[in-house]
Amino acid sequence: MRLSVLDQSPIAEGSTASEALAQTARLAQETEKLGYHRFWVSEHHFTISLAGSSPEVLISHLAAKTKKIRIGSGGVMLPHYSAYKVAENFRLLEALYPGRIDLGIGRAPGGMPLATMALQEGKTGTLDKYPEQLEDLIAYLHDTLGDSHRFAGLRATPVVDSAPQLWLLGSSGESARLAARTGAGFAFAQFINGYGGADEMRGYQRQFQPSVLGERPSSLLAVFVICGETEEEANDVASSLDLTLLLLEKGRSSQQGTPSIDKAKRYPYTPFDLSRIEDNRKRMIVGTPEQVKERMLRLAERYGTGEMMVVTITHDFEARLKSYRLLADAFQLPARELE
Repeated sequence: MRLSVLDQSPIAEGSTASEALAQTARLAQETEKLGYHRFWVSEHHFTISLAGSSPEVLISHLAAKTKKIRIGSGGVMLPHYSAYKVAENFRLLEALYPGRIDLGIGRAPGGMPLATMALQEGKTGTLDKYPEQLEDLIAYLHDTLGDSHRFAGLRATPVVDSAPQLWLLGSSGESARLAARTGAGFAFAQFINGYGGADEMRGYQRQFQPSVLGERPSSLLAVFVICGETEEEANDVASSLDLTLLLLEKGRSSQQGTPSIDKAKRYPYTPFDLSRIEDNRKRMIVGTPEQVKERMLRLAERYGTGEMMVVTITHDFEARLKSYRLLADAFQLPARELE
């Protein structure tokens, strides 16, 4: 089992975006030593509680701070941008850090409608061009633009001998089918959608078509995980995430950071709130290292994947780091010797 990390650079209540980004860099360094396979960062706009709005910029910083772990986007929200510009951004990253860059892309807005309007200002039309953008992106990354293409002869620079590994992110069947058809990797966001993902993942693996992107399917499952030495400790730490998700559903999280455990315990939950927390726990794995490992292995078997990407959001950074350390110990990850 490979373990990887998706870090959203959460801003703890009472902290700052600069502190959150510094913690992301430290987490990348620590998880690299612990033996995690890849480290991805996300793209969110007009979201005061998450600091990562530009994954390509943050990737460059993290790759410079680490040595061997793969660094990537989870992901770039392609509909906002030119496929050509995304290709050039990631070709440049690949030139700087060959063999270490992942390009995960998604079609979600990654923020509120006002932010989407600003990001797409000047664009015309309402047609979904994501599949066409995906085809263009692949062609730019691998120099396979045909003579009949509207930009025939164009190349994304710098021209390099290798290409970043392309992944499609999704929480639905459409992304799985696109990934299978193009030969891209597929990452299912179980931490967003806790239902039906196993069928979509299996479908991707059955329908996969080899291409310039890869000869065989590559899949991973992204899950919320919080690990503690005891069940009580894990549940205490997870209470911050419980309240974060609840406030997100109520439309109140954009102006707040991740709440403290104390605030989460004092919050005046209604019976409906408690039912929502119980339901949200279905997309979280919380417990001792042994409990978490057992549940993760069962989930990986259900999805038929050999890689789990862990998303851990806590108020206290040391608790987040401890969770990753306990998980690495439970799975006996091979620690890296860094020069």
